[in-house]
Amino acid sequence: MTPAYTFTFYIARRFLAAALILLVALTLLVSLFDFVELLRRAAGRPEAHFGIVATIAALRMPFIAMQLLPFAILLGGMLAFWRLARGSELIVARAAGISAFAFLAGPTAVALLTGITAITAISPLSSAMLARAERLDASFLRAGGGVTALAGGRLWLRQSDAGIEPGGVAILTGRPARLLGTDRADFVMTEVTVWRLSRQDQPLQRLEAPRARLMGGNWQLEEVTQFQMGRPLPSQHPSITLPTILTPDRIEDSVASPDTLSFWALPGFIELLEQSGFSALRHRLQLHSLLSTPFLAVAMALLAAGFSMRHSRQGGAAAAIATGVAAGFALYVLDRVTGEFGEAGSLPVWLAAWAPTATGLLLALALLLHLEEG
Repeated sequence: MTPAYTFTFYIARRFLAAALILLVALTLLVSLFDFVELLRRAAGRPEAHFGIVATIAALRMPFIAMQLLPFAILLGGMLAFWRLARGSELIVARAAGISAFAFLAGPTAVALLTGITAITAISPLSSAMLARAERLDASFLRAGGGVTALAGGRLWLRQSDAGIEPGGVAILTGRPARLLGTDRADFVMTEVTVWRLSRQDQPLQRLEAPRARLMGGNWQLEEVTQFQMGRPLPSQHPSITLPTILTPDRIEDSVASPDTLSFWALPGFIELLEQSGFSALRHRLQLHSLLSTPFLAVAMALLAAGFSMRHSRQGGAAAAIATGVAAGFALYVLDRVTGEFGEAGSLPVWLAAWAPTATGLLLALALLLHLEEG
């Protein structure tokens, strides 16, 4: 193995160790504050005992780690490169003819692989645990939360309906009588109204029912009053079956946070949402954000190198590191701002998700080129 490869591998190991240490430390710190906040919310709820609160906090930890990963890479990388620069190891390597881009290949590869592992392996675990935490939170800590808080306690659903006219649409609304997540065998709504529309959104029929049950791929409406366009009087039916592709899980996912869906589940669920008439904007933004995670990790690794490889004898090392932390925070703010614009539809989804990553990469490359030329 040549000295260049040996040194690159050495730096990669130091970089990975520092990033993992910072990730664990930051996750434990933020989880501690999250646990304290959950204890505060549970103070007036006798049913939310310490075990429930601790379970919710533990279930949220992988999600917190996913959110903190770019900052752990930035801070861990700055720590690793600063220690290498202070020990003059980088100076010796550069004097031996190894360029900055050569020995940064290792940390860059580590950051890229870490980001890929996060979205492909950690994301499914994180989303499943977060979904469980959200259900526990809704059951024990929230007052009137979950789907019953939507539109004054009513749930609105839209689905395709070819029963009257090909390409038709059915809009259902009602009050969930059984909270999602408690019994997933079926799903019951009361005070149900169904509007059946043509493909041009013209009303064709209205159904009123005191109760509807979702089971076996069908809505079972009981004691139905049917209002038909062109008929002056309604008709009564003991029951009406309305086919649907919706399931209790899909209804819950459609109103839940996109963070509760894994990277692998998002593409199919986006397609399902669009087929059912739901807005998939937030889920598309989440998918693009996950796709950009490996490249954001690379940007953070290169930023860490650019801001911390200055030799301590040249002075200004503390100011450079502080500037690097400020740059990381600025990228976080940019990510939040572009995300809000993306959810509002003011920015294309791809631009809202990839703008912070592209900005970080360009800034890091500019710093490294300046460092190499200097």
